Order: sequence, then C-alpha cells, then structure tokens
Amino acid sequence: MPDQPRKLILAAPRGYCAGVDRAVVTVEKALERYGAPVYVRKQIVHNRHVVEDLMARGAVFVDDLDEVPDDALVVFSAHGVSPQVKQEAQRRGLRTIDATCPLVTKVHHEARRFATDDTQIVLIGHAGHEEVEGTTGEAPEHITLVQGPEEVADLELDPQRPVSWLSQTTLSVDETAQTLDRLRQLRPDLLDPPSDDICYATSNRQYAITQIGAHCDLVIVVGSANSSNTGRLVDVAVAAGAGAAHRVDDAAEIDDSWLDGVATIGVTSGASVPEQLVQDVLAVLEAKGWPPAVEESLIEESMTFALPPQLRSRRTRPAATGA
Repeated sequence: MPDQPRKLILAAPRGYCAGVDRAVVTVEKALERYGAPVYVRKQIVHNRHVVEDLMARGAVFVDDLDEVPDDALVVFSAHGVSPQVKQEAQRRGLRTIDATCPLVTKVHHEARRFATDDTQIVLIGHAGHEEVEGTTGEAPEHITLVQGPEEVADLELDPQRPVSWLSQTTLSVDETAQTLDRLRQLRPDLLDPPSDDICYATSNRQYAITQIGAHCDLVIVVGSANSSNTGRLVDVAVAAGAGAAHRVDDAAEIDDSWLDGVATIGVTSGASVPEQLVQDVLAVLEAKGWPPAVEESLIEESMTFALPPQLRSRRTRPAATGA
C-alpha cells in the first residue's frame, strides 16, 4: 500500500465532442423518424458500446454499400467518405444522410482547393483509417500519405510544383508538429491550410491529460481500440510523465495488477465515449478504495453542430444522393 494518500483525478474536457454527438444523434433521429432498419456505412463513431447500443435500436452497420439493399436509407459515418462512395450511392438510388463531422468536411474542402491549383498534398495520418481514405479520395492523384516524421525523408516530391500539407483530425498534436518540422526542412516553401486540421476536441483532450499526467502514477483512458484519438491519449499521458497508462473499453477491463503501489490515478476518455462509461470506471475505483474524483478542468467547450438537413426539416423521406 502506498504511504501517500490516494487521489482520483478526472480530466476535463473528455468524452463526446460536437462531431461525435452530432453523428450519434443523427442515427438516433433517423431511426425515430424513418424507422428501422437504418444502415450505417462503417462504425458511426469508433466506440464499441455506442455501436452496440445503436444496433439494438435497429441500426445495421456495414463495411460497403453493396451490403445495403436497394432503396434503403444509409448514414455516412462521422469520419467521412470519398466522392466515389457518394457517387456509388447516387448510382444505386440509395437514400443517404451524411453525418460527416464538419471539421472533416473542412479538410475535404482544403484537399479539393489545393488540388485545383495542382498542388502536391502531403496528408499526415494513419493508413487505413476511414478519415484518411475519405480525404484521399477527394484528390487521389495529388495526395501522398505520411504516417510520421520518420517517413518524410522518403517522400518523392516534384521540386517544380508547390507542396501543401493536411492532417487527419485525430492525431497527436506533438507528433504532427514533429512531422511538420521535418516537412518544412525538406520544403521550406510548404503551404499551410487556412487553419489547423487537428480537431479542437482532440487537442483539448490531449492538453487536459498532459495537465494531470505528470502527477499520476496511473492514467486510465476509456475508449475503444480502434479509436485513433483514444490511442493518442494513452501516448500523451505517458509522454507527460504518467507512471503508466492503459486503455479500457469499460470498467470491466480494469486489471487489478495496474493498481499495485498506485496512489494517484487520472481518468479521461476519448472523443467518442459516452460519459456513463467514465462514471462506471470511477465507481469501480471508488469501490476499491479511492476517494471520489476531483475534476481538473482545462477549458470549457461550447461548440455544437447542426444536424444534417434531412433531420432539421419536416421531410419524411430523404432523397437519394445527389437529388
């Protein structure tokens, strides 16, 4: 048992961001208005519990549009889709609702704008992530993916053409900065997007865990394994000085061996995590002897996004894509 008194610190902000909230509510409202089934291409957000809850209400998650029956209603996930996916939906006459996060949509606009000027685009992101696939689809002949600073030296860029950069919205702020530093060394004329692509919520959650990480023997990050921003929170906690950091989908995944010799525990959650999952983790820790959590708030978030237009109007049936 540690000699120092135990502490349980709760990071803020944490959990749902505006884009995730909009996407989840989009599926819920679609089910209410149009009835089940509502098909969703890919996971609406990267959280197992959210997906399972929506499945229980009548959502059907698919990997590709060829799994969606003709004339069905399909929702595009918060991570966005390529123009090719939208064209396929239009060709088949599928009814669609686009729940792409507006901040991801902004990156898509930037990719198209740079491509119009025949600018080479270096996209910083993770290969295979839905967001990266969607952004790349906006300008495939202009975009080259770089996953980290160590890959910059291998870039093959035309010295006679301008170069810009974009990024996946859920990356580590520090690692993205390192990649940008390498890019600027390679191309001092590197063009910037109008504003930083990394989501405000991703940045805020990373800064919040940095604020408490150095004081924690252990940080528990609530979120699913396929959530990019959740994984970055684990990395950021360790980099900030936490003794250890572990990701859990829910309270049942807490390993008692992590708690041996631990006095101060920090808790946070990724941007696609319902608050109840965090509260369940706190309840388990309190049952094991830690005091009620003290919240340390970095910043108050107030951003909200309007629902897709089909769910704001009185229409009873979404039009097919392109209509």
